[in-house]
Amino acid sequence: MSEGCRAGCGACCIAPSISSAIPGMPEGKPAGVRCVQLDEHNLCRLFGDPSRPKVCERFNFDVSVCGEHREEALATLTWLEEDTR
Repeated sequence: MSEGCRAGCGACCIAPSISSAIPGMPEGKPAGVRCVQLDEHNLCRLFGDPSRPKVCERFNFDVSVCGEHREEALATLTWLEEDTR
C-alpha cells in the first residue's frame, strides 16, 4: 500500500461535506457534491495554494479511510459523513 495520497482519487473532494468557503463555492460544499476545484483528472486545482481550505490541507491519506482503491475511499468517506451527521 502506498504511503501517500493517490493522485487522481479525489474521494475526499467529493464524499464529505466541507463547511469552509472554497474559491468558487463560498458556502462550502454538501456531501456527495464534487468540489469545483477538482479537475478532470481528480486533482485539486488549489493544492499548495493559500486559498485552499485548512480542512483540506489537514486531511492526510490513511489506509483505514482511503482503503486499497478510489471506490473504497468513496464508500468509507460517504459512510463516515452519514454516520457523523
